Amino acid sequence: MRDDHSTVYVVDDDAQARKAVTALIEAMGVTTLGFNSAEDFLAHYDGRRPACLVTDVRMIGMSGLELQEELIRRGVDISVVVLTGFATTPGTVRAMRNGALTLLEKPCRDDELWEAVRDGLAADRQRHALQSGIGEIRGRYATLTAKERDVLAHVAAGEANKIIAKRLDVSLRTVELHRQNIFQKMGADSLAELVRMVVAIEGESKPPLPS
Repeated sequence: MRDDHSTVYVVDDDAQARKAVTALIEAMGVTTLGFNSAEDFLAHYDGRRPACLVTDVRMIGMSGLELQEELIRRGVDISVVVLTGFATTPGTVRAMRNGALTLLEKPCRDDELWEAVRDGLAADRQRHALQSGIGEIRGRYATLTAKERDVLAHVAAGEANKIIAKRLDVSLRTVELHRQNIFQKMGADSLAELVRMVVAIEGESKPPLPS
């Protein structure tokens, strides 16, 4: 059965090797696009997700490891499988530190490569779904007023309404109204769900924790 939602990008300046990898993955029913250089891939990549990048290390121009680092610099977070015919310890360490799913030595077995690609697509699919969900939560958070964000910070810290009212120097009724609006705008059905939302956007647009 063909997977019309996932895409595998194969980057290798060796035309024969590139065609072999592309043919293998296409035979598994996954959309596959080949590029003869890292530069060519970067010029054409449209951000399609979920995806997996299969790249050789040694290429004319930008290397596969440099491609990884350029993707990191651009904020592109997709699964990467690195292929190399000249494995070295420093190169392996660099690839893994750059977030490679795995590094396979050429020639690798067909089932070994396909398993790596399959795992890469599954991981990227999960990551993409999570990122999409966080984007939606971030959008809901943006609808909160400044006062509601202040109250949310204290609610997420587990403080009772009376304590929040005292800290913010407002009436208990005001806190209750803000809290009601927060749950409605955030689409949360419980305090636990609301806290999970706050945790999900931590480091992005999370409201500052109360001092």
